[in-house]
Amino acid sequence: QVQLAESGGGLVQAGGSLRLSCAASGRPFTFDGMGWFRQAPGKEREFVAAIRRRDGDTFYADSVKGRFTISRDSAEKMVYLQMNDLKPEDTAVYSCAAGWVPYGLESASGYVYWGQGTQVTVSS
Repeated sequence: QVQLAESGGGLVQAGGSLRLSCAASGRPFTFDGMGWFRQAPGKEREFVAAIRRRDGDTFYADSVKGRFTISRDSAEKMVYLQMNDLKPEDTAVYSCAAGWVPYGLESASGYVYWGQGTQVTVSS
């Protein structure tokens, strides 16, 4: 059984930074794609960023381009989301996801495993 555990959320002022981490444990799989999604109160879950294992290509939602950076460790068991210049509209529960589909990484349907999420709150 695979488990994903996020950490690094918290409260930050607008313009500040946070770094989220996601640790994969359990069976020794390497995933073709890992991503971050977020869900704000009263809103649907939305794609934030993803990284593809085979070539390291990264994908971002337009709303976070230039501010967020997704990366992974060499063992491919950790994925990170560096969030800079945070805005109040970034406030949400951020969840990491992992799967074996190397395309369409912007869609939640391509992921099999999900973490519980970590709260990010940005004050104005």
